Amino acid sequence: MNVLLYLSIVIIWGTTWIAIALQQQGNVAVTVSIFYRFALAASIMIFVLLLARRLRHLALNDHLFCIAQGFCVFAFNFYCFYHAAAYISSGLESVIFSMAVLFNAINGMIFFRQRLSPNLLLASIFGMTGIIALFWQDLTATRIAPELLKGIGLNLLGTYSFSLGSMISSRHQRRGLDVLSTNAYAMAYGAVLMGLFNLIRRYSFTIELTPRYLGSLLYLAIFGSIIAFSVYFSLVGRIGASSAAYSTLLFPLVALTISTFYEGYHWHLSAIIGLLLILLGNFVMFSRPRMVQSWFKRPSLR
Repeated sequence: MNVLLYLSIVIIWGTTWIAIALQQQGNVAVTVSIFYRFALAASIMIFVLLLARRLRHLALNDHLFCIAQGFCVFAFNFYCFYHAAAYISSGLESVIFSMAVLFNAINGMIFFRQRLSPNLLLASIFGMTGIIALFWQDLTATRIAPELLKGIGLNLLGTYSFSLGSMISSRHQRRGLDVLSTNAYAMAYGAVLMGLFNLIRRYSFTIELTPRYLGSLLYLAIFGSIIAFSVYFSLVGRIGASSAAYSTLLFPLVALTISTFYEGYHWHLSAIIGLLLILLGNFVMFSRPRMVQSWFKRPSLR
């Protein structure tokens, strides 16, 4: 079951880049698109949960944490990523976002006193090395400039914000709160925050009534938000935030596979090596702990 949830996240979030790229081709402000994405997602979730009598009431303190989760995951996180794309390549963004694995591991130790498992440690080494190899040509072609540093800074802030949101979801589930309900509230709060931001900046809320924009908005709201985030945060509760975040290393593989068929992406040697390392990291992460622990043991001398 965990593997099925894991793969569904990889496939959905690995394809949302197409919808995001389609939205950015128009004249709608980035933050307005983010607002509509999560306003629509939250509205659908709350309506369905109310219809199914599954929307759970939360205490005031829990609502405050949902506001924090909404800010971290459904507002500030996307604000940083969308704006970072103007300064750095998608390859570099993928490399930086892969640090969610390490951020989740560090935050897990800070907030929940969790220990790093040998599986996750070794898998992270393989995975992050693989991501760097996958986008090595992009990284070597990038020149150091103030714009580059700004893009890296925004991406790091967005990744760490995403990690903090994962910790809040872990907190919810440790308290026995319903994942779907907390996600619905958090998305609603995130949409409200983005709406207030757009009002303050006096951005127009007018959207493009075209099949391209509306189709991508529906895909991002239903698949990229409602389904993917519900599955991801459920997986956080099942296997831990650090292991769930390892799925971020596979998003670029899905995107590059699609790009191979539709945009003519050419696989070079370092990309193939990166692919193999990432797949090896996934094998290690889902292997039995005893198998990985045996790799670290040295043969005794007699």
